[in-house]
Amino acid sequence: MSKGQLSTVSEPKGTWVQTERAAHEAWANLMRESPNAAMLMHLLVARVGDQNAVVASQKVLATLMGRHINTVKNALRVLKDKNWIEVRQIGDRGTVNAYIINDRIAWTGPRDGIRYSLFSARVLLSDEEQPDRENLDNQEPLRRIPSLYAGERQLPSGEGLPPVSQPMFAGMEPDLPATGLQE
Repeated sequence: MSKGQLSTVSEPKGTWVQTERAAHEAWANLMRESPNAAMLMHLLVARVGDQNAVVASQKVLATLMGRHINTVKNALRVLKDKNWIEVRQIGDRGTVNAYIINDRIAWTGPRDGIRYSLFSARVLLSDEEQPDRENLDNQEPLRRIPSLYAGERQLPSGEGLPPVSQPMFAGMEPDLPATGLQE
């Protein structure tokens, strides 16, 4: 991520978000009453995951909106008070929250998955909020689990990592999944 760039943990599987006609009429009224709340609602819905939730800091939302953080707070208050979203605080400061979109307004995926909204979310991150932002492009890569290509066999060897565990039974060695790629 370059300085000031926003990132999400994963991109949505599809590009479709479903809405009801009545929601569009209500959204039009919201645009008249609070244009910033309507804008924020569109930005949240555009980023919602399969479980109708987005996790982001208020600073990230301010960046997305191109507005001051106080404008974001006011817009969030309007959306919450008018039942467009539900807000679940993450941590004790209240500046990072899970925003759960009212499933009568917009949703992705099948309607029967909506009841799990509180357990899964898209997460929006900004490098500006990371304490190690100066080192983001110079980090060591994460440890990778080795994988096998189709037709390869695993040959376990060595003592392994501590603590010492029971040796493998012949013919029952753990197997790594194949990647399905041919050499």
